[in-house]
Amino acid sequence: MKIHLDLDCYFVSAERTRYPFLKGKNVVVVKGTDNRIFSNTKKDGVILGSTGAFNSVLEFKDKVSNNVLEAWKDEYIDKDGNIHGIVIAKSYECKKYGIKTGTPLKEALYMCPNLIILKSDHLFYQELSQKLKAYLEYRIPVLEQYSIDEFFGDLNGWIKDEDTQEFIENLRDDIMKKFDLPITIGASKSKWIAKLLTDEVKPYGAFALPQEQVYAFTKDIDVNKFPGVGGAISQKLNRYNIKTLEQLRNKPDLLYSYGKTGVQLYNRICGTDNERVIPYSDRRGIGISRNFKAISNRDEIYRRVIILARYLSFTISKLQLNPTTFYFKIRYEYGQKNSQSVSHNRLFNEKFLIDLAKEMINKLDNHISHKIHYIAISASNFSNAHNQKTFSILDYENDKKFKALNEKLQKVRDKYGVDIIKYGRELTVGV
Repeated sequence: MKIHLDLDCYFVSAERTRYPFLKGKNVVVVKGTDNRIFSNTKKDGVILGSTGAFNSVLEFKDKVSNNVLEAWKDEYIDKDGNIHGIVIAKSYECKKYGIKTGTPLKEALYMCPNLIILKSDHLFYQELSQKLKAYLEYRIPVLEQYSIDEFFGDLNGWIKDEDTQEFIENLRDDIMKKFDLPITIGASKSKWIAKLLTDEVKPYGAFALPQEQVYAFTKDIDVNKFPGVGGAISQKLNRYNIKTLEQLRNKPDLLYSYGKTGVQLYNRICGTDNERVIPYSDRRGIGISRNFKAISNRDEIYRRVIILARYLSFTISKLQLNPTTFYFKIRYEYGQKNSQSVSHNRLFNEKFLIDLAKEMINKLDNHISHKIHYIAISASNFSNAHNQKTFSILDYENDKKFKALNEKLQKVRDKYGVDIIKYGRELTVGV
């Protein structure tokens, strides 16, 4: 069988490992607008390791606070007394108050007056996740890290199917004893049914589902709960009044119309996909983004685009990656947003990404009178041993020259920091 392991309320649970008094309390982890990247002050950034999913390229080290319960106030309450920040994780105790991921912190405080608020510490969560991964690699023969708090494992040839339930219960309890981290584990022939199961038996559940029981157990589950059913498919299914997985299984043509992707999703829903657990740790993508106070000055917007692209480029080069797909997104002050992905089979270099970022943000910015408060850039579809690409011949020679320059810049930045060499356009701050 294949298994899916999903840490329960991971960020909150991680904080409880170092602050046990938080157990049983109403706790949220919050994140706000970290705009240190746009300032000319010296800062200490740390490149994040791979967690298998799209993740931020770096985090800045925070000063250690003497009072963990009050630390959030310095960052999320401005000089006028306004509360900023959003909830990115909440304890199960908060659910009865209606607090959700994405709830503005100000609203969360009204919803739960005795709320305990913690600043996010992604570096700590990353470190703990990697320790757990090392342990799981010892216990599970084939392991895939899907995200910072999710893993897939393949037990075939290691644990008999009839012994899987006992194995995952023991593994769950062992993780709790060793790391003080509650985790839920689902098991099935299909990795995606296993992932569905963890959502159904949370928190601290462990459930192995034999293949012959897949249909019966999942027949009444909402189609929107299944991993891979996105907005477009959901809307189509709604038009046909398809609400449950059983109803969808009886209408395969609704998914087959999406071609190969649809067939793959249908097989996953039936539990017959037989997709393997992928042990190698190739990144699916990396990205960088920032929220900030809404800005109308486009010169300042492009200054920030250059900075974000430079940081992302530094990390891509540092990790020796060559992405061929790039994603750009902007959000305006009143909720409007634009985004687009583009693909280029180019030998990656910093100049290319900065030029592309400026071009794409300019293309996406079709409401010039509106203020912008969010920019995101990400890279994916890496050319590597598992996914080889043929680079554009027309641009190759120039790209090779700029890549050589990149390597020289990299050595200097590795020694003195990513901000030691900037572009002139970055130095003038204006809002």
